[in-house]
Amino acid sequence: MHKPCAIIPVYNHEAAVPAVIDALLRIGLTCILVDDGSSPACAAVLERLAEHERVTLVKLPVNQGKGGAVMVGLREATRLGFSHALQVDADGQHDLSDVTSFLDASRRHPEALICGYPQYDESVPKGRLYARYLTHVWVWINSLSLQIRDSMCGFRIYPLPPVLALIDSAKLGKRMDFDSEILVRLSWRNQPMRWLPIKVHYPQDGLSHFRMFHDNALISSMHTRMFFGMLVRLPSILWRRWRA
Repeated sequence: MHKPCAIIPVYNHEAAVPAVIDALLRIGLTCILVDDGSSPACAAVLERLAEHERVTLVKLPVNQGKGGAVMVGLREATRLGFSHALQVDADGQHDLSDVTSFLDASRRHPEALICGYPQYDESVPKGRLYARYLTHVWVWINSLSLQIRDSMCGFRIYPLPPVLALIDSAKLGKRMDFDSEILVRLSWRNQPMRWLPIKVHYPQDGLSHFRMFHDNALISSMHTRMFFGMLVRLPSILWRRWRA
């Protein structure tokens, strides 16, 4: 069975999220909005969007962070009977014309995690672009593999059963560290992954919740923790890959 939906974590993106929802609905996807403790103005916009029969709204009274909101959305998608979930940001930076190709790949390979690797235009902040390369190296070390092309792109389709099994058995970071950590941990479990390009644009008036110092420190701490976790699991990781 292949029954996909979309999960959109939202924190004060009331200006951009209506267009994201409209594009996903036109493709035919049911949308699960996760209000991650947004302002009253954003909450009101989300309430109006949820009046559509194919939009479900989950409200978190306190901001949990992007990862926490995504995990809540994944659980809700499972509860509603979906088999796969597209994670997409609410800020409109992803080119949603690429959604169809991701859904087609997921339909052909339902056991695989379909991941986006970004194709940036000139709008990308150079500081964030260069910082990604350091994360790439850490992810390759911690996953003992070069298969993860970009762990920070929040555009991917999860097969829900293996992802929920991981979430139920491990304590994952709830903020900007989530996107990278979940891919590394899934790679330890030999989760199949496939990679497709996704066009990314950073609007000049776009709202970003990435905190340069705090989130970079959080991500660095995650990489260090994952490195020692990899060392502990090294025999079992290599054994699984040898058997595969």
